[in-house]
Amino acid sequence: MDRRLTPANDQVAHSSLRGRVQSLRFTDGVLKQVVGDSFLLDAPSGNRDRQVLSGDQFNILDGDDHMVFGQSLKDGYVGYLEAWSLGDPQTLTHRVTHRTTHMYREPNFKTPHSHVFHMNSRVKVVGTQGKWAEVKIPKTPMSAPKHGYIPVSHLCAIDDYASDPVAIAEQFLDTPYVWAGNSGFGIDCSGLVQAALLACGIDCPADSDLQEAALGQDIPDGTPLQRGDLVFWKGHVALVVDDTRIIHANAHDMSVVYENTAAAIARIEAQGDGPVTSRKRL
Repeated sequence: MDRRLTPANDQVAHSSLRGRVQSLRFTDGVLKQVVGDSFLLDAPSGNRDRQVLSGDQFNILDGDDHMVFGQSLKDGYVGYLEAWSLGDPQTLTHRVTHRTTHMYREPNFKTPHSHVFHMNSRVKVVGTQGKWAEVKIPKTPMSAPKHGYIPVSHLCAIDDYASDPVAIAEQFLDTPYVWAGNSGFGIDCSGLVQAALLACGIDCPADSDLQEAALGQDIPDGTPLQRGDLVFWKGHVALVVDDTRIIHANAHDMSVVYENTAAAIARIEAQGDGPVTSRKRL
């Protein structure tokens, strides 16, 4: 079983795994909502595996007041998460459509902001005042409930989706490369693809190897690439912009950039990361 997608460790497992894994304890878990963007870790003091965003649902299987173990329902990713970033679930109504937006204390852009949201973060809107949407955030172990104001133009209904993944990815141009990142403050190659596809209502795994296995159909050799296609390498993925360019988050530039497709293929192979492993069309 893939550790990243199997809700079990040496102490506890999800009830759905009864009879399939050995565990000291089985549980259905306790559903919570991500309030502050936080990284899923591969161990309590381990490395970053993935990032969860405000509004994501997280099923806690075990933990304490500092660190919990569980599974993100957005993409099934399993790991350890700081408990301060979780609150009780809300009925969420809207989704963030900009790379990053701020929640202000008052419906006035000159007032201090109290929270930051990123592309695909989901929020509960309780009212509007002109161009401002009033948003409520649940309490967490570290903070009381909050409310504030986000520009209406930075939100859409939770089930309203874009149609062009490349246009979504282009919002992230020049965003710093951050391993396991999924936010407007930092993102990696698979995070960029996931953000772009989720914004278009397309379910998408979190890591590039999982994306390669799950997404699209193989493009026959000799078939020209077109906008929205995916190009995969071992441990890397890019979105096709047009017949000569890709867009990707990469550690060579440490940023989200356009790159000539042929030049990128040659560069990646020359640096020892191998040839293209597949080309997929959604």
